[in-house]
Amino acid sequence: MSDKEPITLLQPAEILPYSELLNKLLEQLDQILLGRSQLHRMVVVGILSQGHILLEGLPGLGKTALVKALGQLLQLEFKRVQFTPDLMPGDILGTHILQEVTPGKREMVFQPGPVFANILLADEINRASPKTQSALLEAMQERSVTLMGRTRPLPCPFFVLASQNPIELEGTYPLPEAQLDRFLFKLIVTDVDIATLDKIISTRRHGEPPIATWNMKPEELQSLFRIMDKIFLPKPVSRYIARLVAATHAKSQEATDKVRQYVLYGASPRAAIGIAEAARAHALLAQRVTVGFEDVQAVSMPVLNHRVILNYKARFDQIDCGKVMEELLKKLTPIALPDQVETVEPSHKE
Repeated sequence: MSDKEPITLLQPAEILPYSELLNKLLEQLDQILLGRSQLHRMVVVGILSQGHILLEGLPGLGKTALVKALGQLLQLEFKRVQFTPDLMPGDILGTHILQEVTPGKREMVFQPGPVFANILLADEINRASPKTQSALLEAMQERSVTLMGRTRPLPCPFFVLASQNPIELEGTYPLPEAQLDRFLFKLIVTDVDIATLDKIISTRRHGEPPIATWNMKPEELQSLFRIMDKIFLPKPVSRYIARLVAATHAKSQEATDKVRQYVLYGASPRAAIGIAEAARAHALLAQRVTVGFEDVQAVSMPVLNHRVILNYKARFDQIDCGKVMEELLKKLTPIALPDQVETVEPSHKE
């Protein structure tokens, strides 16, 4: 097949079974955690994109409960690690222990750590030291662990869903940019409204969520990953993603005033890849077989808000990344290119 030969596009009817699966998953999440529908949609988009997710919010907002519910609904092996200053890399990755394998013969036997799971909840990840945080770098990027010269693959799929508290500064270590860049999304978990609070205290004794009435089968999750590769990304939309990421750099011709004034470092190519994958997932969730500009705009903020590094002037002027990206998304106009409407074959994961 020629590289320029157009691919066969999906028909809308072909994605209906997958949309039903996703709707069931979202319904269960909405029943377990009230008042979080938009957050649940973005978490599901992250899972479909096979990306890692950083949840930032105050204590008691349901971050841990959300990750636990997701593991149960997807029937994936779930492990939780409470990050603390005294946590060591071996507590996450595993370690070698001298054991007697046969009478009179001892060998170093590897004991896997909690990272060998499908979903790893890194609770309060910014409480661990930089040395311990770095233990996740290889796991998050290569999905493998190398110890004593041997590389061991992690289970497939593998996700890190981490939480952090934005207000406690004592005893915390900010995540380095290299590790932040490995998270597909940074999602801000906000307070719920009065009606939701009233429903929680009226219907749930001790705040206990209801038991899930439905679970997704492992083969159904794999089928969702496969259909993701068939969601069509048009050339004008991929061009828009490239322009958007390039415009986060102050030297770009399309950079806005706030970008030039407040951005120290723009987003990396990994951000463009993340936006493209997340936009495919958002389109699938909206029952569309083709990615549109609206899908890119919907996922750009959580992809970029932790990758764009602001300068000290931004802190002095009380400008956060959200305000910079909001201006950029408003002013960067999508352009449909009639002469570039040829099909683009989606990339296939190994």
